[in-house]
Amino acid sequence: MTAGSRDVVVAIDGGNSKTDVLIVSRDGRVLGQSRGPGASPQNIGVDGSVSALEKLVLEALRDAGLPEERPFATHTSAYLAGLDFPQEEEILHAALAARGWSDTLIVGNDTLALLRAGSSDGTGVAVVCGAGINGAGVSADGREHRFPALGKISGDWGGGYRLGEEALWWAVRAEDGRGPGTALQTAVAAHFKASSVLEVVRRLHFEDLHTDAIHGLCPLLFTVAADGDEVAQDVVGRFVEEVAVLVAVILRRLELTEDTPEVILGGGVLTGVGAQVIAEIERRCLKVAPRASISVVDVAPVVGAALFALDTIGAPDTAKSALKAATKRV
Repeated sequence: MTAGSRDVVVAIDGGNSKTDVLIVSRDGRVLGQSRGPGASPQNIGVDGSVSALEKLVLEALRDAGLPEERPFATHTSAYLAGLDFPQEEEILHAALAARGWSDTLIVGNDTLALLRAGSSDGTGVAVVCGAGINGAGVSADGREHRFPALGKISGDWGGGYRLGEEALWWAVRAEDGRGPGTALQTAVAAHFKASSVLEVVRRLHFEDLHTDAIHGLCPLLFTVAADGDEVAQDVVGRFVEEVAVLVAVILRRLELTEDTPEVILGGGVLTGVGAQVIAEIERRCLKVAPRASISVVDVAPVVGAALFALDTIGAPDTAKSALKAATKRV
């Protein structure tokens, strides 16, 4: 069994809100898997991240019925949120390598895993929007363009948490008279089963309601906008523009505007919005690169981490196709 366990790869996708792990065979079969909370080292520290990841890797190995003697695998492919600078990648790489999970190890930013999951060969542009927002691109000659995703200090706007904040902000101002009327006022109160938006504010202030609950207002924002509310539509319009700007900058920096790049959209926010929002993003992207193809990823980003791992060990294309077919979302 030990020899068999070495002929597998470990694939990790660690976002801000959840982490997925797969154990995949050389021929592209998913042997085991696990899921846990976010494990970004920016949020829980390097030691906390490594401990959380090892727990999930061991769970996935047990799910696969494989032994827990080290090394577990031939290769580990770990892509996490919060690895925005080379220094952060190097620190986590050293910490994971010390655990001895596999013969080889590659660590990278989770946006690249999304790109590999959704594109045909790992090149093109990806924009991920979950709790936060980020974009990355890779050209056919290997050049990369990325952004740090550190919130407002790095110029970010439009993650799920921020969109939820916007919904709450406009609802508060509609109720107290500082802003225009909006259906967000009644929708936000109803979402929290509160008598007023002010009650929601009080509950947040006195910590009767955790601030993470604000993220839950993001889908509400898109629903209210789709129903025709102008205030919500303005916020969604700004979000669409932000996604399109990320794509446009990357396409221009990598000189892909005249080519046929694949543009991959993913993350909980972008996979949950309606077709009309995606169509508007596509329209704006095509203004910059008329021959681009825009799509929403149809497999989990951890599949991208697994595909990177299969690339690294020289697995055949049939294995990669089998993996994507078996994990495709219905």
